[in-house]
Amino acid sequence: MDTMGRHVIAELWQCNVNKLNNIDILEQIFVEAALKSGAEIREVTFHKFAPIGISGVVIISESHLTVHSFPEHGYASIDVYTCGNIIDPHKAVQYIITMLEANRVEKLEIPRGVGVLRIKQFQNL
Repeated sequence: MDTMGRHVIAELWQCNVNKLNNIDILEQIFVEAALKSGAEIREVTFHKFAPIGISGVVIISESHLTVHSFPEHGYASIDVYTCGNIIDPHKAVQYIITMLEANRVEKLEIPRGVGVLRIKQFQNL
């Protein structure tokens, strides 16, 4: 069976703390990441917690991009899920990594819709 989608989960450490806690910047990064990957944006929702931290989602026709930021740890948990084989989730993830200035990254790719999960782990930065 062909893959129905690719799901990239990434752990970003030692990020720019100011960007992790700025809702406008974080939303802009994720919207731009979706566009750079070739995705079509449907909805964007971001929420800032008090005193710090942001959660957000960019819903795309091809699935979604999400983030949960923990500025106090310089950490962001992200995932990018794209259906089909046209949109490359790695383009979006790489843009996010660059813009958040992450110094340490761990990421996995999970092919979706193929039956048994086969996880691809990528080398850290």
